[in-house]
Amino acid sequence: MKRLWLLPICMVVMLLTVRLLGQKHAIQEIPLPYTSPVSGREMFHSYCADCHGLDGKGNGPVAAVLKIMPPDLTTLAQRNQGSFPYDRVFNIISGDATITSHGNREMPVWGPVFRQMDKSQRGKAKLRIKTLTNYVASLQAQTK
Repeated sequence: MKRLWLLPICMVVMLLTVRLLGQKHAIQEIPLPYTSPVSGREMFHSYCADCHGLDGKGNGPVAAVLKIMPPDLTTLAQRNQGSFPYDRVFNIISGDATITSHGNREMPVWGPVFRQMDKSQRGKAKLRIKTLTNYVASLQAQTK
């Protein structure tokens, strides 16, 4: 009889626990920092390095929590018979190419983001994508 008062408290705790565990956590969106459209290094470090790593090897701080590990961008040419797949990389960054082997796309589609950033300056989004693609090309490992 003395422990009957525990029953309502336990029920409340259980209900609160179930309710809290059942809630979806909201993703907080933060604005992207503005970068120079002519600095591929600055854009890569601001927009890509969290997943791909500062060196482009796919070892960024966010990589461990992704369903699919980001690829090593320094070996793209090596994996493409020694030729950097410029058009493919450009189209992936812009969002015009799908990455079918990945299923759902985890990588952000940067084309619309860049267009939004520079909406008052036509052509800047394409310049950003081109500059970023050129930077990824510069990261390619030298073959011996």
